Amino acid sequence: MTAVEFTDDDVCWMRQALELARHAASLEEVPVGAVLVRDGILLGEGWNAPISSCDASHHAEIAAIREANRSVNNYRLPGSTLYVTLEPCTMCFGALVHARVERVFYATEEQRAGVLVSQLQLANTDFYNHQIQVTGGLLAEESAALLRQFFRSRRASNRLASE
Repeated sequence: MTAVEFTDDDVCWMRQALELARHAASLEEVPVGAVLVRDGILLGEGWNAPISSCDASHHAEIAAIREANRSVNNYRLPGSTLYVTLEPCTMCFGALVHARVERVFYATEEQRAGVLVSQLQLANTDFYNHQIQVTGGLLAEESAALLRQFFRSRRASNRLASE
């Protein structure tokens, strides 16, 4: 496999997504953040908040897509790129396809529910009427460390609560 070279802009956008993931963690939500950009302009951003919003669909990617849709007053986002700290799930991938997002950069793989490379490899199928260019591994260790820290802390809190 060939090494992927990321641009300074790619790194900058993913760092912004990581800040949003940290914000989600501060709200006791799973730390995932996303930013959606086109031509170097931020269209939308989001973080995981299904618990605090009482909305199962409030994933970082969905929140970023919704904000971007409002900012351009269109449900389609051709030519846009999503930077997200965790490989998207099925729901989020479907929204990315429907929004016609062109590219997705994700930081770390989601071994249980990721559908780009980990479980279903949906981005590599001809099933959908829109193809998304997918690149993983951008600031992967930083994102993975944030997730490990969050779940380690959550497990410790759950143990204390059950004692």
